[in-house]
Amino acid sequence: MLSKTMEMENPSPPSADLETLFVEHNRMVYRTAYRLTRNASDAEDVLQTVFLRMASRNGRASPLGQAEAYLRRAAINAALDLIRQRRHSTDKGEKWIGLQAAPANEQPEHQMWVRQAAGWLREAVSGLSEQAAEIFVLRFFEERGNAEIAEIVGASANSVAVTLHRSRERLREEFQQLLGGQHG
Repeated sequence: MLSKTMEMENPSPPSADLETLFVEHNRMVYRTAYRLTRNASDAEDVLQTVFLRMASRNGRASPLGQAEAYLRRAAINAALDLIRQRRHSTDKGEKWIGLQAAPANEQPEHQMWVRQAAGWLREAVSGLSEQAAEIFVLRFFEERGNAEIAEIVGASANSVAVTLHRSRERLREEFQQLLGGQHG
C-alpha cells in the first residue's frame, strides 16, 4: 500500500523519460519503419505513432530496461499496421504498392517489377501473424541473427528458426502463385 501511495505521489515524469527515449532512439525507430514502408512520410508517421503511444501510457509499465527492443518492436508493429490499413483501404480503388528504389541504370520494366515485388513482399509480410511478421522483419529487413531476435521477442532461438522457415515457405508459395508457377 505504501509503495502504491508513493507511486501516486511521485509518478515517474513521463515527459522527461519520453524525451530521453526519443533523443536516444528516434533514428532507430525511423530507420526500422522506413525499411518496412520504404516511404519517408510513412516512416515519420510511424515514428510519431510510436512516441504518441508512449506518451499516452503516462508512465505505466515503462520499458526503460529494454527500451531499444521495445521501441523496435513498436516500430515494426506500427509500420505493419500502416501497411495493413493501406492494403484494406478502398480509397480511389487503388491498391497501395510501396516504392523501392531500383538502380537508375536498370530498364524501366525491371524497375517497375522491383517496385511491385517489394510492395507485394511488404503486403505479404503484413499478412503473417504478428509474431511471425515481427520475426521476419527483424531477420530480413533489420538483418538480426536468430539469437538476437529470440531475445527481442522473448522466444527460443529454435522457435525463431521454425517461425522463419514456415514464413519463408508460405511467402515462397504465395510468390510462386503470383507468378503463375507451380507450388510445391
